[in-house]
Amino acid sequence: MSNTVILDEINAVIDERSRNPGPGSYVSGLLNDEKGIDRVLEKIAEEAGEFIIAVKNGVPERTVAEAADLQFHLLVALKAADIPFEDVLKELKNRRT
Repeated sequence: MSNTVILDEINAVIDERSRNPGPGSYVSGLLNDEKGIDRVLEKIAEEAGEFIIAVKNGVPERTVAEAADLQFHLLVALKAADIPFEDVLKELKNRRT
């Protein structure tokens, strides 16, 4: 099984919530916030700060949780910027060759 399967699944949910916004959907709320993409970028800044603090404090379980939050919000930001997640994967692959 590919290590990106869960990221693909989460990205598919983000895609679905983007196309079919629903009341109470966190993703829909972020993508349709009156601040626009700034709202998602604020969340990335917040989660990045929390990740840094968790790493600095040496708390593995918090580091993992904050890394997951940061990755999730990065996927939402890519959607808001209309950049396919696959493009990021391709770029990473190109850097390996």
